[in-house]
Amino acid sequence: MTRAHAFFVATLLLALLGALWPGSAQALDRTFAGSVQLDENVAPMEPSTNAGTQTFYGFTAELSGKIAVDLSEHVSANVKICYGCHGFETDMAYFDLRVNDELNVRVGRFSPSFGAFNLRHDPANHKLADKPLPYDMGRMLRMRDWNLGVLPSPFPDNGVEVDGAHWFGDTAQLEYAAYAVSGFKAGQGSLDLDFVQSHSGSLYYVDNNNLPAGGGRLAMTLRLGPGVDLTYGASGMYGTYDPQNKFTYGIFGGDVWLRIGRTNVRAEWLMRRQTFDTSNQAALKYTVPPTGGDFFVKHGAYVELEQPLGGGVDGILRADGLLRLGNIAAGSPLSNQATVLRYTVGTSIVIARGVRLKLSPELYQFNYTDAAGRNLEVCLQTAVAGAF
Repeated sequence: MTRAHAFFVATLLLALLGALWPGSAQALDRTFAGSVQLDENVAPMEPSTNAGTQTFYGFTAELSGKIAVDLSEHVSANVKICYGCHGFETDMAYFDLRVNDELNVRVGRFSPSFGAFNLRHDPANHKLADKPLPYDMGRMLRMRDWNLGVLPSPFPDNGVEVDGAHWFGDTAQLEYAAYAVSGFKAGQGSLDLDFVQSHSGSLYYVDNNNLPAGGGRLAMTLRLGPGVDLTYGASGMYGTYDPQNKFTYGIFGGDVWLRIGRTNVRAEWLMRRQTFDTSNQAALKYTVPPTGGDFFVKHGAYVELEQPLGGGVDGILRADGLLRLGNIAAGSPLSNQATVLRYTVGTSIVIARGVRLKLSPELYQFNYTDAAGRNLEVCLQTAVAGAF
């Protein structure tokens, strides 16, 4: 039995013990919630013939529906179905087996604890129409060049997670999580992760190499004063992605969130280091050096300011970007040091109870040119989002 499998068995036994902990039975408590967003990305500088390959230029919809059931004082279940550009997907289907605030065991399909943005990845939970570039899942310009962000969100997976939180008085809270999941996937000889394989139910929601990936998160929240909170956290995950367990990925990140009244300032940094197959050098753009040429590093970061302006209107400023260092597939327009920066000025307007209009012009700056010789592009993200 491998160490990962032994961890899984021990965690499952602990979870069952928690579920059977003596306690008073309660009536079933069911909660249903969901959100819908219809988005139009107006990208006038993108050629229409390229709309389906480099930019989703047209209406896209995101829908999610979630039901949560409290089965007892110590056991609850959640099931969530989402719909997007990828079609229908089971975003979550898990049991929480709770011993106390400091110890909870989650078993099933869920997005493991990583970073801060994933907690608000549903369109109803963030004020802009698209996600920050480190978590992008298809709305950025030239998305195929970059193979999406560092860690496209959400990232549901099968596995088990142990998490909890502990308050130190009334001013500090420590949160932790540790998990083992199937991990991201790609085919033999792939040069990057294949997020279609990792998300598509038609390709089976099972591990492609029988070796779980592991990771965890630590976060601390400090109450600095009335209406002032500071949260900072660190996350990491590590695993193999190919069928033969030869090539690895490690994803690490740090996040900070400062809340002053209704003003929110958020910042995150993510980094993915990934090894890949260099046996077919003709598939690569650059000559592989004798050492150190079998991996690339992809960084992503964003800083975001969210400020209520009154009358149901919020203003949002965001600066984000990606940096990719290392060899790349032959034929890719990227170099071995590719960058993209994006600047966004957005607004979110309440037009009815639970319904928001989102508008955000965006300026992209690439360090390489497209077929028309441009390295600057603009687009306008427009969306209507509703929560129920």
